Amino acid sequence: MNQLTPYPDPTTLTEWRRDFHRHPEIAFEEVRTSERIVAILREHDLEPVTGLGGGTGVVVTINGNRGTGRSIGLRADIDALPIEELNDIDYRSTIPGRMHACGHDGHTTMLLGAACALAKNPDFAGQVHCIFQPAEESEGGARVMVEEGLFERFPMEAVYGLHNWPGLAVGEAAVHDGPVMAAFDVFTLKLTGRGCHAAMPHLGTDVVLAACQLVNQLQGLISRETPPHQSAVLSITQFHAGDAYNVIPESVELRGTVRCFDATLKARLEKRFGDAIDATAQFHGLKVELDYQARYPATINTPEHAARCADILATLPGIGKIHRDMAPSMGSEDFAFMLERCPGAYIWLGNGDSAALHNPAYDFNDAISPLGVAYWQALVRQLLSD
Repeated sequence: MNQLTPYPDPTTLTEWRRDFHRHPEIAFEEVRTSERIVAILREHDLEPVTGLGGGTGVVVTINGNRGTGRSIGLRADIDALPIEELNDIDYRSTIPGRMHACGHDGHTTMLLGAACALAKNPDFAGQVHCIFQPAEESEGGARVMVEEGLFERFPMEAVYGLHNWPGLAVGEAAVHDGPVMAAFDVFTLKLTGRGCHAAMPHLGTDVVLAACQLVNQLQGLISRETPPHQSAVLSITQFHAGDAYNVIPESVELRGTVRCFDATLKARLEKRFGDAIDATAQFHGLKVELDYQARYPATINTPEHAARCADILATLPGIGKIHRDMAPSMGSEDFAFMLERCPGAYIWLGNGDSAALHNPAYDFNDAISPLGVAYWQALVRQLLSD
């Protein structure tokens, strides 16, 4: 059987994907999703390992029929987002405030399809571990799986991932030789002063004024202290203060993110971030409470594995163009935790002219599911050939 034989057929893939779409579950709550994955795998005579990654992760190992050999991993994320879907489609989310707005329903489907096809025709040497990972969206399910011993329980020489990419045409892919997605830090900052009547600001300490000055000052860490050839983004995404017209509040809370690719720059930005806050607080006489958390490292491909992925993509009839020079994204991806421990590569597969990721009008393009299944099969058969 040719590696591009459409099994499961595109109609089945679409049915699976839309079923996942109707029943989205967020980080570490993917109980139904996990059960459905397991049921499909067992229907194809596979016996997955369950209860991983905090409880909802699944790994299934497929052994080739050409004997022993190398071992690799393929990973799909399975969680949804806390977003209310706006699409008027017959398979829209049935769970209020939950939506597959990033295409993980499609990623799950593509890896499921590949696992079933490889089980039907295991014409390769060695073994492949298909990893269905929970909680990619900000909660670090990959980190949890790694800490639980993913690579010790399922040894592999390399691990691979993919993500659909809106704006990239169907039939196109992007492969990076190094950085793909940025590191992701989050912070919550509380500044506390002395509240007072808005008509008598001299009797208090104006935390709103101080916070506004700080927001502007922090941008200088990027525009004036970060080398122009290095990418970094600092975003204040929440500003909470007061609830009355005539009261200068006692405290203000700011939240946001810091993103970059370089580990040394990341450490420096964190330090200078704290310096700027301390200086502002000292000048205004404020108390500081800072919770700064490093969430995800940067997702960085191993060049030789990226090159192999690009070569394999070039063999697929459905792929018309492979971008090797696209700029990396300042978005983040917890597949980075796997790439920190194991070499490998993470590619983008064009989703066409869809809404952006994390948008309430986004929908995964079912036309690319067969391409994803074909890519995973080709990767296994070529990397695990005799």
